[in-house]
Amino acid sequence: MAQIRIQNVRKEFGAFTAVQSSSFTVEDGEFFMLLGPSGCGKTTTLRMMAGLELPTSGEIYIDGEEVGMKPASQRDIAFVFQMFALYPHMNVRKNISYPLLSQGMPRAEARLRVEEVARIIKIESILDRPVGGLSGGDRQRVALGRAIVRRPKAFFMDEPLGALDAEFREHMAEELRALHDRIGATTVYVTHDQLEAMQMGDKIVVMNHGVVEQFGQPQDIYDWPATKFVAKFIGSPAMNFFDFDGMIGIGSDAIELSGHRVTVPVSRQGASGKLTMGVRPEHIRFSDASAYRGRVLATEYLGTTQIVTMATPNGEIKARTDAKQSITSGEIIGLVFDPQTLTIFDDMKGQALLSEANERVLRHG
Repeated sequence: MAQIRIQNVRKEFGAFTAVQSSSFTVEDGEFFMLLGPSGCGKTTTLRMMAGLELPTSGEIYIDGEEVGMKPASQRDIAFVFQMFALYPHMNVRKNISYPLLSQGMPRAEARLRVEEVARIIKIESILDRPVGGLSGGDRQRVALGRAIVRRPKAFFMDEPLGALDAEFREHMAEELRALHDRIGATTVYVTHDQLEAMQMGDKIVVMNHGVVEQFGQPQDIYDWPATKFVAKFIGSPAMNFFDFDGMIGIGSDAIELSGHRVTVPVSRQGASGKLTMGVRPEHIRFSDASAYRGRVLATEYLGTTQIVTMATPNGEIKARTDAKQSITSGEIIGLVFDPQTLTIFDDMKGQALLSEANERVLRHG
């Protein structure tokens, strides 16, 4: 397996820029997620890493070797597509063995390698079946087997679970992560599903309009989003935003929100004008002692928790609380915010004002 390093990679299609000077590193053995909405540049980035597209500028290193202008056949990687891309006229065994035989491996050796992979991905019982009659999950396993059998330096996967139904997709995500851990692979995986990225990834790159918005561990990205886009895109329900006009100076530890003083993490940057306070739904508590209040609009029962939608002086928000807590529509509730979980954004730049916690994430991301 191998480390993969992307350095100032840019991709243009005529006048359209799909990827803008992206840089990040995939460490050896990591399960690495490229996350973002449709059209954000994540698949184009993956295809450049794989050699299916050549970058307009920048450098791509795999295992220390610069491969930016080399075709896919010279990069020792395996690619798994969303639609499986299996050979319909071959059975499972022949599909998996095809890459080995096409490279001239003796049939006896290829057969042993296929049987080894079949045990790893648990498809021994279907090796001699035609692929046409297989379920979506089994076809995905075959596609994975065909990639694994070559023992490449890295695996690139473009939304490989996108064609599966929701329940089976979650099951296959668990299996895929477990498979990655067993074989010690370096895996780069494209998805638009933030839950899938949080569930599977060691590291995540969040992209938007061809730009890397944030890069780091899932928990750090969730807790300390670097931009408003990341804060909105990661989390379900998404982060709440309280817009206000004001100023926050370097070293400030509080803001004024609709006439109420709210403690926030100490700022390492200053800003004035249109600002936004962000807070996750689970970090809002209810207290009669709080002067900052909201009116309950609706509740959504989710088993152990409930989502409470409220109108506040700064707009509509959602809070996640214990399902056993009795809350009725129209009720006026005092709201308390955990100071250490709040993020302040500069609306002009769309970026978080750095606190000590933000700096830690950016330093180690």
